[in-house]
Amino acid sequence: MSGRRPGLSTGADLLALVVSIGICLLVGALGAAVTATSVDSWYTGIAKPSFNPPNAVFGPVWTVLYVLMAVAAWRVWRIADRDRARGPLALFALQLALNLGWSVAFFGVRSVGSALLVILALDLAVLATALKFRRIDGLAAALLVPYPAWIAFAPVLNVAIWRLN
Repeated sequence: MSGRRPGLSTGADLLALVVSIGICLLVGALGAAVTATSVDSWYTGIAKPSFNPPNAVFGPVWTVLYVLMAVAAWRVWRIADRDRARGPLALFALQLALNLGWSVAFFGVRSVGSALLVILALDLAVLATALKFRRIDGLAAALLVPYPAWIAFAPVLNVAIWRLN
């Protein structure tokens, strides 16, 4: 451990937190932009299961999740030395890429089958990220808990939509 504390002790720490939140929200905004290309057209026309959440739920939930993810990643960056943080933060970046990849596969390409493969990989990447974060900071791992809880439902929904269409 580098001896750094998880609090905001310098302007650089605050800047790093803002950058972390900005990166995560940017991924969310890119995903939302891809989603917007289909949500009012293709997505409204496909069959969905009765347990599909209303569209209005997704934006607020994802915003909270992206901020929690960002704070978790920032804490790992802040607490661990560079070598120790590198692997967990690389996994974090991978799961962010997969997160965006799901939106591209499902809403951009409109391939429910490909999206299922991406969401399964995302589930594994998020779990691995949380486990790696836990080795560095319990709170960082705890901040991620709502994320896998939310996306664990996604493959079920994805399969149901695939089967119905």
